[in-house]
Order: sequence, then structure tokens, then C-alpha cells
Amino acid sequence: MVDTTSREIFIHGVTRDGRRFRPSDWAQRLAGVMSQFRPGGAPPASQGHLTYSPWCVPTTVNGVSCVVVHRDLREHEPMAWDFVMNFARDNDLQVVEACLLP
Repeated sequence: MVDTTSREIFIHGVTRDGRRFRPSDWAQRLAGVMSQFRPGGAPPASQGHLTYSPWCVPTTVNGVSCVVVHRDLREHEPMAWDFVMNFARDNDLQVVEACLLP
């Protein structure tokens, strides 16, 4: 499904047959669920606000919602990686290797 040369993969909000994935905020929801998986572990509850993990970030590419997933997630939290990859597979979403440029 994904080659190992790139450090990041993009899950596009478009199914393999070209339909937009719904709901429209799916990327933010998925990244929110994954927010606890981060370098150093989950932030303390006393922070009181949600921050996305650097390993799973929602973004938009060419007007399409996407989630950028860093391979460090796979190394540090294999079950979380499997969850994200299974989400993409189960919803027939396009997954591509890429590099997020600053």
C-alpha cells in the first residue's frame, strides 16, 4: 500500500473512484482522535485545549481535505498507525507518499 522511502504519507479525502469523502470535517476528526499520539506522550489535561500531534496533521491540498501522517507514528505507536491506515482502507481513500514542504 505504501512504500517506505518517504517519511510522510497523505490520506486524501477522495475515494479511489473520485468521490469526495464526507463528512467535510473528517480530517480534523481523525487528527483529533490521533492527537494523543505524539513525541513524549499525551499532553497533560491541565493544558485544556486540543493540539494536533505532529505525526498526524489535517491539511488541505488543492482544495481537498487531507491528513498528513508521519512514519514516526508507525515506529512509536504501531496500533495507532494501523488504525489510521485501516481508516483509509476501509473508506477507500487515496493514500500517497509525499513530502510536506515548509
